[in-house]
Amino acid sequence: MRPESLFPYFAAITNLPGIGPRIGKYIEKLAGPHIIDLLWHLPREITDRQYCPKIIDAEIGRIATLNVKIIKHHPSNGRKRPYRISCGDDTGEITLIFFRGDKKWFLNQLPEGETRIISGRLDSYNDIKQMAHPDYILPPDQIGEMPKIEAVYQLMAGVTPKTLYKAICSSLKHVKQLPEWQDSDYVKQQKWQSWHLALLSTHNPQNILDISSDNPARQRLAFDELLANQLALAIMRQQVKKQSGIIIDGDGKLRQKILNSLPFELTKCQIRSLDEIYQDMKQPSRMLRLLQGDVGSGKTIVALLAMLNAIECGGQAALMAPTEILAKQHFKTIAPLANIIGINIGLLTGRDKGKARDKILTDLANGKISILIGTHALFQADVKFKSLTLAIIDEQHKFGVHQRLALAKKGNGIDMLVMTATPIPRTLMMSAYGDLDDSRLLEKPAGRKEIETIVINNNRLDEVVNAVERKIAQGAKIYWVCPLVEESDILDLAAAEARFLQLSKHFGKDKVALVHGRMKAKEKDDAMSSFSDGNVNLLVSTTVIEVGVDVPAATVMVIEHAERFGLAQLHQLRGRIGRGAAQSTCILLRSEKLSDTARARLKILSQSNDGFLIAEKDLELRGAGEVLGTRQSGLPNMRLADFAIHGHLIKAAADDAKLILLKDPKLTSERGQALRILLYLFERDSAIANLQSG
Repeated sequence: MRPESLFPYFAAITNLPGIGPRIGKYIEKLAGPHIIDLLWHLPREITDRQYCPKIIDAEIGRIATLNVKIIKHHPSNGRKRPYRISCGDDTGEITLIFFRGDKKWFLNQLPEGETRIISGRLDSYNDIKQMAHPDYILPPDQIGEMPKIEAVYQLMAGVTPKTLYKAICSSLKHVKQLPEWQDSDYVKQQKWQSWHLALLSTHNPQNILDISSDNPARQRLAFDELLANQLALAIMRQQVKKQSGIIIDGDGKLRQKILNSLPFELTKCQIRSLDEIYQDMKQPSRMLRLLQGDVGSGKTIVALLAMLNAIECGGQAALMAPTEILAKQHFKTIAPLANIIGINIGLLTGRDKGKARDKILTDLANGKISILIGTHALFQADVKFKSLTLAIIDEQHKFGVHQRLALAKKGNGIDMLVMTATPIPRTLMMSAYGDLDDSRLLEKPAGRKEIETIVINNNRLDEVVNAVERKIAQGAKIYWVCPLVEESDILDLAAAEARFLQLSKHFGKDKVALVHGRMKAKEKDDAMSSFSDGNVNLLVSTTVIEVGVDVPAATVMVIEHAERFGLAQLHQLRGRIGRGAAQSTCILLRSEKLSDTARARLKILSQSNDGFLIAEKDLELRGAGEVLGTRQSGLPNMRLADFAIHGHLIKAAADDAKLILLKDPKLTSERGQALRILLYLFERDSAIANLQSG
């Protein structure tokens, strides 16, 4: 399906001269398997080789290019001693140092009595200038082969700078002019080059400004990638919206009964979000909506009311959560309300087996269960609904973007509501969820108090333990979250278990419980129950409690080595407290030495409880990949665009994508054909498949 003009770009990197299978494996791990992947591997620094002093004037520590005469070789007389070569010009001498290499090669490359151009970083030893392993060694008549300004790329073990540089230079020979897919007026307005010239100039920088993310060439490339992503999302949205949905417009009787039974009134944001959801559900096309709400903003009641709208019309609803803890939390919250109005709800997780599971599936298939809450177990083939009309996915980013529509196959043209308690910056929202409409819950329910956040040096741990002891004496429930250690489950577990043993000795085994991701589900449930409803006052855990745990009596949270967590994750953890009417306190224990980024992160958290503001700051400090969590973030894999820097271009790309499909929904015009090439170039092939299937 890929156009022939793009075949050279998608050739294997092992087709490049000098890149065999062994080196190819390493480069593939670093950049990717195709030549296009090397082209997307942009330089991060430059090496300036234009400094060409005499030896006497050469500054230590700088990259210098010297014209020297080879005086004498000093072969090493022991394995650990370097091979040394004395060189000089009319002002002084310099020693070349080699810690590995073949004598024959040295004599061939640097013959005594001849002149050579050498380039590399200058050093000194015992006041003698030296250069270890020069980057370039050339006869004077070949100086043109050495770039004056050299692009420097990210490396990994097994790939040398010279090998990668040569591979990228070879890949650049494949870059040819392609049809212009951007709007010509916009390109002129931005003063951008064509795609191929922007790519060539980025890989051949003339100064440090040429590799900065806000350089016009880099902006052009970023916009190409963003437009490909936005256009692919818009095509997906267009195709899904074309599918006929179910008109859902209930009589409101069940919803009114629930509203009458609530001990609080809905916030303005909840009312507005419900209006948007109800309007979508009324339409003959399918609803695709994202409901964002900060921790404790009341998403669950909005979800329930949306599900009741479907049930009022004779349909069923499903609510899928990423963990058993969160699924059970939803069930525990919704079940008493469902009982009030006399509807049946079910809970299905991977742990349900045998007759109990069969009963749930039977009741679901014959329509006795109106709402099914569960985990990934809802995806399974034998889970069949009588009339599923609304599917809600909670914490969508925990599932991965490809699972978003999998639940939709359980019914015909069903409406989809995605929820997240991780507030998403607008730029990321458009990039990850551009095919969804967006509702935001910006207020907290009445009566909630702001959580006080305190940052304390971890050498004051004893003081914190004493403060916790005083709180326990007052009957408080307390979370104690153990640090991330190099993102390792095993080390995280060890840290949590060590702290659990220490605190158990201090407070007594009956007062402390432990929860971590490697425990069996029943063990986790028992620990959580003993904390929420029993005698346990202190729960030691890893980040397994990040979402969904609702213990209103918990008023204190201690987070060890808080500097190792991202802002959004710290905010999520903090959201486990402050869920009742009592004042709550979050204590962030930090190490004595902090990076500037870590210091800024903790300062922001101590000053704000606004999850949307915190998410924006997290994006600025850490970049896109970690705001929603890596790998399963739902974020597209961006190679050229930097969300923190190119945010303003995302809106322009989204607007352009909408306009393109409005004018040319099948991409058959001259620009439309060029845009198809753009989609293939950025491997958005599924978007083309969607166009053709429609």
